[in-house]
Amino acid sequence: MSERKRYFLDISYKGTRFHGWQIQENAFTVQEALEAGLSTYFRHPVSVMGSGRTDTGVHASMQVCHFESNQEIERIKFIRAINGILPKDISINSIREVKADAHARFSAISRSYIYRIILQKSPFLEDYVWRHYFNPDIDRMNEAAKILLEHQDFECFSKVHTEVKHFRCEIKSAHWEQKDGELQFHITANRFLRGMVRAIVGTLVSIGLGKIEPEEMHQIIESRNRMKAGKSAPACGLFLSHIEYSEDIYID
Repeated sequence: MSERKRYFLDISYKGTRFHGWQIQENAFTVQEALEAGLSTYFRHPVSVMGSGRTDTGVHASMQVCHFESNQEIERIKFIRAINGILPKDISINSIREVKADAHARFSAISRSYIYRIILQKSPFLEDYVWRHYFNPDIDRMNEAAKILLEHQDFECFSKVHTEVKHFRCEIKSAHWEQKDGELQFHITANRFLRGMVRAIVGTLVSIGLGKIEPEEMHQIIESRNRMKAGKSAPACGLFLSHIEYSEDIYID
């Protein structure tokens, strides 16, 4: 046995059959499946801490979590073995040793999400996109998305009865683009509230369909009232896509 070390895992998962990231009673979650796989590999209980929660049905092309072990880890062998143990809808992409005080959640500088919408039916994409029957105006949606950067309190986009001390988030970028036959919404912030991105997407799509004017985004945000914002977009189209950390937390 060697000294105890902390590691960051970069993982991906298809969220369709999971009840979100965080362990909970009577529900199968990504964290539960990952801890079970790691515990099987190391032959002792292993717990992980994620960069943040994702809700039921939400995917991650990049999620980061940390764990500790006093066993020597050969990266290539470890990744091959653990991916053979984990369910087919979770994969380990990389593992890196980090400083003892590095934290997957609290050391994160920013988090990014992508939301995907398609306008034509596709049996191959239905688990990963919101199939929309009307074509929203991307210019109107981008006009409203810019307004997000002018505000910091986003209580109107948060699920109610959440255990948070405040609703302030610093949104660093938010925009729509047409790519590969899809409408894609990209958003980056220092933190997100529960259900925030899906509520923003639902509101922006309502603006794109002419149900709300772009400049009304100011009033919606300032109301701090979830009922004033649009209906949440379906979970299936949302991907946690990137977590940013300072390079100085890594040992190798």
